[in-house]
Amino acid sequence: MRDVYVIGVGMTPFGKHMDKNMKTLAADATNRALEHAGITKDKLQVAVVGNAYQGLVTGQESIRGQVVLRAMGIGGIPVTNVENACCSSATALQVAWMDIALGLHDVALVLGMEKMYMDDREKRLKLFSASADVEVIEMLVQAMKADAERKRKEAEARGETKKEKESKGGSAFMEIYAMGARLHMDKYGLTQRQLAVVSSKNHNHSVNNPYAQYRKPFTVEEVLAAQPIAYPLTLPMCAPVGDGAAAAILCSKKMIKKLGASKPVKILSTVVGGGMDRGFDDPDIGERVAKVAYEAAGVGPEDIDVAEFHDATAFGEVVNTEALGFCPRGEGGIFAEQGHSTLGGKLPINPSGGLESKGHPVGATGAGQIAELVWQLRGEADGRQVEGARIALAENGGGNIGIEEAAMVITILQADF
Repeated sequence: MRDVYVIGVGMTPFGKHMDKNMKTLAADATNRALEHAGITKDKLQVAVVGNAYQGLVTGQESIRGQVVLRAMGIGGIPVTNVENACCSSATALQVAWMDIALGLHDVALVLGMEKMYMDDREKRLKLFSASADVEVIEMLVQAMKADAERKRKEAEARGETKKEKESKGGSAFMEIYAMGARLHMDKYGLTQRQLAVVSSKNHNHSVNNPYAQYRKPFTVEEVLAAQPIAYPLTLPMCAPVGDGAAAAILCSKKMIKKLGASKPVKILSTVVGGGMDRGFDDPDIGERVAKVAYEAAGVGPEDIDVAEFHDATAFGEVVNTEALGFCPRGEGGIFAEQGHSTLGGKLPINPSGGLESKGHPVGATGAGQIAELVWQLRGEADGRQVEGARIALAENGGGNIGIEEAAMVITILQADF
C-alpha cells in the first residue's frame, strides 16, 4: 500500500444559500481546493463525490458527481458517487485513499456537497428520517418524545431546570440524541449544564471561522435558556440545517514533488465502520472504529493534538470524547467542564465550531472536517489555530440503526513537512 497525502482543501461557507445551486457550490469548493493545492483541474485523474439527499430534494439521482463536475469542465475521468448518510464525503475520502494507496491513480478529487435548506420546514426535517430505518423511525420518535417530556417534568420538579417554553421540535435525530443524553444522565450523572458548556465552547470557537454558518458567541446560561428542542437539548446544542460543499485533493507520495505541492498532510489511517445491535454497556461504534484507526495509524489518543467530532448535538461530542479514549466512560461532560476541549486546552475539539455552529450540510460535513484539520496542521487556521498541532483526528458518524450510528468514519492525519 502506498502512502497518500492531502495537498489542498477548500470549502464554501456553510449556510442557507438560496441563490446558489449544487453546481455552483461544488465548483466553488473544488476551485478553492485546486488553488490551495497549486494545481489545475487537468491534473485530476479520478473523483469521488459524497452526497446524501439530492435525490430527495431535487430528484437528481445516480450521476450526481458527474453532473456537477461536467458543469465546471471536469470530464473524461472516473467518477464514483458515494451515499452514506452524514459520513458520505468522509467515506468518499476513504474510497479515494484506497484508489491511490493501491496504485490505480495518483491524483484524486474528493468532493462533498449538499443542498438541504428549503422553506418547507417539515419536508427538510423529514430528510433526516431517511437515514434511519423508515419502517420504525416514526413510532420510535413518538415514544422518545413522550419520554423526553416525562424526564423534563421530573427535572423541573427537582429544580434542575427552569420551566421551559414549548419545545420547537426537531428532526428524528434530535430525538435520538436526546434519548442517548438522558440515558447517559441516568447512568453517569451527565448534566444539562455540561451539555451547555460543550455548546457554548463550540459557538465561541466559531466566531473566528469565516466558513461557519453561525458566528455568534453564547454563554452557558444563554444556551440553557434557549428554545428547547428535546430535553435536555436546546436549540444552540443542535446542528442547523444548511447548504455547502467541501473538497480535498489527494495524491501519492511520488506526485508531491512533480506537482510542486507544499506542506503535504499524510493520511495515517481512514477507517469506515458499521453499527450493530449491542447492549448499552458494550463498546459503541466510536470505540470499535477508533481502535482500528489508531492501530492502523500507529498512534493513540494521547498523540492527538486537535480533533473534529460529529457533534450533530452537544451530546455527540460528549459521547465521542469518551468512546475515542480521551477520557474515561461517563466523564465526557466533566472533560468539557474542566476546559480540556477548548482552544488552549489539553485536546481542542471542534475549533471550527463543530456541526453545532459551523453547520451540517450532510454530504459536505466529512470533507469539511478534513478541510479544517488540514488548515490546522498547516498552521493556516487564523484566529482559531491550535499551536503546534501535528496529528489530527476526524470522527464523522452517519445515520442510525438501533442505539448507535449506522456508519462511522475516523480519519487520522499528520503534518508531513
